[in-house]
Parts: sequence; structure tokens; C-alpha cells
Amino acid sequence: MAEPRNCSECNDSLYGQQFILKEELPHCIKCYETLYCDNCIACKQLIGCASKDVLFKNQHWHGKCFLCTRCNQSLVDQPFATRDDLLLCSACYCDEFSAKCHACLRVITPGSKKMEHKGFSWHENCFTCKLCQETIGTRSFVQKEANNYCLICYEKTFALQCFHCMKPIISGGVNYRDQPWHKECFVCSKCKQQLAGRRFTSRDDLAYCFDCFCNLFSKKCAYCTTPINGLGGSKYISFNEVQWHKECFNCKKCCVSLVGRGFLTCNNDIFCPDCGKGI
Repeated sequence: MAEPRNCSECNDSLYGQQFILKEELPHCIKCYETLYCDNCIACKQLIGCASKDVLFKNQHWHGKCFLCTRCNQSLVDQPFATRDDLLLCSACYCDEFSAKCHACLRVITPGSKKMEHKGFSWHENCFTCKLCQETIGTRSFVQKEANNYCLICYEKTFALQCFHCMKPIISGGVNYRDQPWHKECFVCSKCKQQLAGRRFTSRDDLAYCFDCFCNLFSKKCAYCTTPINGLGGSKYISFNEVQWHKECFNCKKCCVSLVGRGFLTCNNDIFCPDCGKGI
């Protein structure tokens, strides 16, 4: 193939000159750079044919301009990262943005295994029990005053013992009569339902849920036979040691309310004076 004599753009002679073929057409260096070379995103100057062109995310840099924004180290053929469109070498990125170990205060490099809890991070080998210094790993632990303890050390050192089962209380304890209880151990003496977070009362040193206490110890309405518990300040009527809910104190026959009115009784039934005639 004969050597081309002239540039296909400017028609200057290429005899004895460097040239570049583009789509089989010869171009002198000047025309080729003007038509096809890009400007450096950093220095805004043309990246000539003699310069290294670094391409990243459709943007171009001179090789000498492809630098870490923080330390100015060359990133050519080196691992790097970006943050807010800034180029950073791995060391600067880790120092600026990676989590630091709560124990040794060193950077936890991306990709390395780390442990996290309540906003803090640790190297896997730094995540240890404050007392025995054993690595906690994925085992259960308790955090107290910013220190981590394996369950065995925590139970020996800090945990209260449940008044009922005498086992350590790790979390979710209940205090009753100045005694610590597990939530699951603090139950109604009758129905055995947990009492934590529920209305309850006690009798003879035994705790009862409200329903069981009413069924066991409250007076019963002579009409509906359900307990009269006084919940919400409700009132009741008492006569000759017999009690009624206020809303149940009605004539047995005509059902008219007898609250504040005269009435007659027959056994545990009550009647208004009109219906009571002839009883």
C-alpha cells in the first residue's frame, strides 16, 4: 500500500510526517487532535495523541491529571473511589468516609468484615468482651456503659436474679415489691397470664390480673351475677348484704329503674311498689 501524500482534511503533505488513519483516511496529527481528541476534565486542555488519555464515566483526563483530589497521588493503574464526583485514592477514601473501629480507632477498610451495634463499628477481632477479652463474633452479648460483655461475664458481674426462677435477668425485667422478676415469670396466680403492662392487684402476697381478682374476690351482682369491680368509678346498690350494679337495680317484673325509689324484695328479687303488690 502506497504511503498517503496529503492529509484528508487540510491537504498538507504527509511526506516524512506522522499521521493517523481514521476510517482509512489519513490525518495529520494536528487535524486528528482537533477532530477526534478530547479535552481533559481537570486542566481543560486538549489531550493530544502523545499523551495518555484516561477515560472514566465518559470523562477524559490526561494521565498526569488523573490524581486523588485530596493527596494528589496519581490514580493511573491504582485502585480509587469517587465521592460527590471527587476522585480519591483508596487510602484517602477510607480515611475520610469509612467507619472507624470503636476499639482501636483505626479505619475499617471497605470489604473487610466488621461488627455494628447502636451506631458503632468494630473490626471483627476488636469486637471482644470487656472482661474475658474473648471475641464475641455472632454470639449474644450485652452492652453496658459503652462496653460489650459476653452473656457469661455479664451474668456473673451485673445481672439480677429473678425472684421466681432465680435465673439471671438479661433484659425485660419487672420490679414488684422491690424484687426483680423476668417478664415471663411475673404472672397471674390464677390464670398464669403475664402481668407486665397489664392492670393487676394483689391479695395475701399473690398477684392477680384484674379479671381474676374480680372473679375471685369481688362481690357479685344479684341480677347479672358478674363481679362488681368499681371500674371507672361505677356505683352499685347494696341492701341487706345483697349488691346490684346500678344499671341492674331494676324491677324484676316491669324493669323500671328503682334507683332512688322505694322497692319491695322477695328473696334476691326486687320489685317496684306497683308490681310488688300481691307478692
